[in-house]
Amino acid sequence: MTFPTLLLASKSPRRHEIFEKSGFDFKVVAIDADEDFPQELKGPEICEYLSLHKSQHYQDNLDQNLLITADTIVVVGDRVLNKPESEQEAFDMLQLLSGRTHFVYTGCTIRSSVKTHTFHDATEVAFYALSDEEIKAYIQNCRPFDKAGSYGIQDWMGLIGVKSIKGCFYNVMGFPSGKFYRELQNFI
Repeated sequence: MTFPTLLLASKSPRRHEIFEKSGFDFKVVAIDADEDFPQELKGPEICEYLSLHKSQHYQDNLDQNLLITADTIVVVGDRVLNKPESEQEAFDMLQLLSGRTHFVYTGCTIRSSVKTHTFHDATEVAFYALSDEEIKAYIQNCRPFDKAGSYGIQDWMGLIGVKSIKGCFYNVMGFPSGKFYRELQNFI
């Protein structure tokens, strides 16, 4: 199937990689939007809200292009884990995930000049118990400060820390490519 040029509004190198591997014709565009959300939102509502919020901040003419925005969050219990701002925050997040199951939600918005569609995907991830030394070494060697929940499933933590995954691997990496492909087909 042939799609219009996609304008990917993301700084994430992992999303760029997923789009390249998927074979999409895309260009990266910049959007400046805060990532604040109403506190009453829960789980997938948060990532859908943020994805749509980012999309609404793109003001250039779309012409025949489609704008794609996304936001990924990690949720353990009732706690939302975004990107850590310090080594201590990364350590605390990974310690919280250690030996537990959590959910990764990615909200995506597809926008044309005439319509908008927002959806999400969810993946359940279980971690093995991690020692403090393993967590510290991971933070020092992998610098997970640009990753929701302080880890990348595609790196060392995914190799040694993930016990099981139920759902889309690429969703945990930052973009649910399989679901997106189907939603895009229905959008056009």
